[in-house]
Amino acid sequence: MGAVRKTVTFTEQQDKWIKAQIAAGEFTNDSEYLRYLVRLDQAKNNKYLTLKAAIQKGIDSGISESSIPDIMKEVEDRMRTDGRL
Repeated sequence: MGAVRKTVTFTEQQDKWIKAQIAAGEFTNDSEYLRYLVRLDQAKNNKYLTLKAAIQKGIDSGISESSIPDIMKEVEDRMRTDGRL
């Protein structure tokens, strides 16, 4: 994968924060810290999109004919099968 060079401007406060993260030994340089932040943002966005799709799937499925106790039993059975209960 090729690399792309970017120029980014930070406030003094932001620059001090980045330097503090490097000084703490968390990262070796500014680029490493910024790539870490981009990966975090990508993961957060992916989680958001997954949740959004699940909500839309629920909306699209319509109103259930099952009673609340029936739904709870289905969830409990599914959790037992998955080993989560």
